Amino acid sequence: MSAPVLEDLELYPISVPLRHRFRRVDRREAVLIHGPSGWGEFSPFPDYPPEVTTRWLAAALEAACSEWPKPVRSHVLVNVTVPSVDPVTAYEMVAASGCRTAKVKVADPGQRHEDDLERLAAVRDAIGPGGKVRIDVNAAWDLDTAIERLTEMARFDLEYAEQPVRTIEDMIELRRKVPVRIAADESVRMAADPLEVAERGAADILVLKVQPMGGVVRALDLARRSGLPAVVSSALETSVGIAAGLTAAATLPVLDFACGLGTVSLFEGDVVADPLLPVGGEIEVRRPEPTRELLDKYEADRDTAAELLRRLRWAAEVLT
Repeated sequence: MSAPVLEDLELYPISVPLRHRFRRVDRREAVLIHGPSGWGEFSPFPDYPPEVTTRWLAAALEAACSEWPKPVRSHVLVNVTVPSVDPVTAYEMVAASGCRTAKVKVADPGQRHEDDLERLAAVRDAIGPGGKVRIDVNAAWDLDTAIERLTEMARFDLEYAEQPVRTIEDMIELRRKVPVRIAADESVRMAADPLEVAERGAADILVLKVQPMGGVVRALDLARRSGLPAVVSSALETSVGIAAGLTAAATLPVLDFACGLGTVSLFEGDVVADPLLPVGGEIEVRRPEPTRELLDKYEADRDTAAELLRRLRWAAEVLT
């Protein structure tokens, strides 16, 4: 896909504030792309280089210019995502969500281990003994720390720990030493060979994100070839991007775990009038479209728009 093709599409740079700081950002910035097949979203995080953002662009172009596969289910169970907030806020988020699974961010910079434990205790209390709690570490721990902390956190009856350590070697060793299932995220989407983690027995579960994986079709192909259970998760997108994740989750032949697609609730607003929010812990599989009024409301300022479009074209040049 070459950069001139972008000139045939409608590009809308946007910036939407978040309710809580997440992944070191307070706003979610993106370029929405409108093409013959609908809307796509290009929203890589600001620190990602073009060799990474090309996958995000490929996913956006797939959504705007190609047809997605047909889903086999009409609704997808999702978890509530709890950022690095205080215990009271964590409890309130879970209680209000209607979800029976919660994913809790831990090991964020500036947070103490005690903060993580207090947040986890509040989430477990809010969701009750029948609910499921998983954690997301974003590869922040070394192996020794991961062994110590997962052994301690096992008392919260964790469903799994997402990317506790960075390397595949450490994940293999960690699986041998802790009583908690290990899910792979960064070691799949950031890897030169995304199947290596499955082939080497480094994870029990794959976390698949459509934008970082290059689109719905590529994510589904990876799930099929890995032979592992998959959890389709968001990359903190507007409802435009979440629609792609929902389609992927709804197309998987087997879906054993709740998916991490309930993140639109972390936004102060959205570009669609009928956001993809969970009801009773699940989201209906549909594809809402942005409205002109909301595109105008969340239009990025001139400098931000220029930077977003520069990064988009930068990715397109590498994708060529």
